[in-house]
Amino acid sequence: MPQRLLFVYNADAGLLAVLKDTFHKILSPATYACALCAVTYGATSMRPEWRAFIKKLPVPVDFLHRDEFARAYPVWAAHPLPAAFAVAETGALKPFIEAEEMNAADLNGLMELVRQKLA
Repeated sequence: MPQRLLFVYNADAGLLAVLKDTFHKILSPATYACALCAVTYGATSMRPEWRAFIKKLPVPVDFLHRDEFARAYPVWAAHPLPAAFAVAETGALKPFIEAEEMNAADLNGLMELVRQKLA
């Protein structure tokens, strides 16, 4: 079992980026690039069922935006996002949920995928 999970959004951090993403999700959800954002967030905040789910997991969960992830883990900067990584005790990353899987999942599907991979 990983020491923690790291979910990475396919979106940048910062107020301007958040505002742009919020409008994009509302106005053109079909072309929005971050499936993780789309299924785990409403218009302005994290969905309560996702928040409750991650709090009950047997490992801590962290989140980074694409730009933060690229700075913290430059070796992984080209990895397709959104994605989730298992973080080992050494700090090493291992893909946990790939972009393809994440893009295909709704919220319930994502939660089930996390449960299955942690089992």
